[in-house]
Amino acid sequence: MVKYKLAVVGATGVVGQKMLEVLEEKNLPIGEYVFFASSRSAGRKLRFSDDTYCVKELKEDSFDNGFDFALFSAGGDTALKYAPIASEHGCVVIDNSSAFRMHDDVPLVVPEVNGKAIYSHNGIIANPNCSTIQAVCALKPLDDAFGIKRIVYSTYQAVSGAGSKGIHDLENGIRNYYHSSMDDEFESTYSLEKFPYPIFNNCLPHIDKFLENGYTKEEEKMINETRKILGKPNLAITATTVRVPVFNSHCESINIEFELEFELEKVFEVLKKAPGVIVQDDIGSELYAIPTEVSGHDDVFVSRIRRDFSVKNGLNIWVVADNIRKGAASNAVQILEKLISKF
Repeated sequence: MVKYKLAVVGATGVVGQKMLEVLEEKNLPIGEYVFFASSRSAGRKLRFSDDTYCVKELKEDSFDNGFDFALFSAGGDTALKYAPIASEHGCVVIDNSSAFRMHDDVPLVVPEVNGKAIYSHNGIIANPNCSTIQAVCALKPLDDAFGIKRIVYSTYQAVSGAGSKGIHDLENGIRNYYHSSMDDEFESTYSLEKFPYPIFNNCLPHIDKFLENGYTKEEEKMINETRKILGKPNLAITATTVRVPVFNSHCESINIEFELEFELEKVFEVLKKAPGVIVQDDIGSELYAIPTEVSGHDDVFVSRIRRDFSVKNGLNIWVVADNIRKGAASNAVQILEKLISKF
């Protein structure tokens, strides 16, 4: 069996660490792994597949020795600088940042949705935004069946989507609340590392930067990426994205208006057959998807499937997925898996 050489860029971050976990589970035919990070993390030791690896600093000559594939999870600026260098050396890059997602010559891929697009790459393949990935897994089969006319996104996104600093802000908020409730004289001394306001006991309708049109970049990402993945550049979509005090797994309320009439039973049937989707919807037993139950899974869970009676051919669904696994690491490794199968 052919063995490949794989680079993981950003291996010490939240998503990078999850990529290593998923790679261990998949046991792909990789003969050599090399882990890269910034100068701050270079030299750190990582345990992977019963071996210990020393993290190397990412430099312009890092890909001179030749790699077959690279998983990038190190931010947009790093990807813009180093992904083209890796590609020029014959390495196929799967990038988790937003740097290349909207480039016309870069496929934006969710394997269950548009997996064939992988093979049209020119050296770089983009991993979509975490909130987009879980949404389109549910939306694509519905679009094929009934034709989507309009989408309204409302998201409830976990702090892990903001990286380690977002997690720390929630942890610090919990600790501060605990101590203040136990000691009337306790004075908070912690500072926020990621969010403009405390995330504990709060909801922040603000993910990424605000744009001149009043939307945030996260909302714009969901709109534009959904259009590209579904192949509908003029699809009517609006979005409101909210950060909530949950550690992991994003939740989304998605309102859909279809072109065609539909029976609710058919909607259930379509979603139950969709790859990577689990329908978890039994209101009689109060069964629906929640973050604590979904975390650790690669599937996308769909619940609260019901008509929107306020509009013709309207539907509401509740979509929950592990944003670090399926929303980032697992999706990238699935792309790698498909590439290897055709390499």
